[in-house]
Amino acid sequence: MRRIIKMASIKDLKRKDLKKAAFGAGCFWHVEEDFRTMHGIINTTVGFMGGKTKNPTYKEVCYNNTGHIETALVEYDSKKISYDKILDKFFEIHNPTSKDRQGLDFGVQYRSAIFYYDDKQKIAAEKKIEEINASKKYRKPIVTVILKAEEFYKAEEYHQKYLMKKGLKNCSL
Repeated sequence: MRRIIKMASIKDLKRKDLKKAAFGAGCFWHVEEDFRTMHGIINTTVGFMGGKTKNPTYKEVCYNNTGHIETALVEYDSKKISYDKILDKFFEIHNPTSKDRQGLDFGVQYRSAIFYYDDKQKIAAEKKIEEINASKKYRKPIVTVILKAEEFYKAEEYHQKYLMKKGLKNCSL
């Protein structure tokens, strides 16, 4: 007999257990997919953060000087997954020593960034970078910027869950 397991929705969680995290790590399609599939992640949304333009479009972020970073916003159940585990995934899925570039994608919108929502996240991010740099995992130092989370602008709908919709999960383009 098959047991049906109901996924928790954002409404079902206690307010104090639902947390947000936001990251820039190159093309947001891949970043979102990597986080979306983690146990304890409730929702992912792609968009833009860190720039000066209000309500930017994808085209504006790519071709104008908006200053925004392609960002994956992650909502998670802090009882099921720790922020530290999410940071581990962030550093696993991209090259944090590459300034304004990930793979073939280049430009300031692809810079490596952690947007923190509270002092605990900021301290955890700083500590993680210190640990990784001290471990000499990379030949070059980490260039990831740590920025206070500001207004998040959701990208156009066709970008949301893009790889999942296209059946391109866990692949490199």
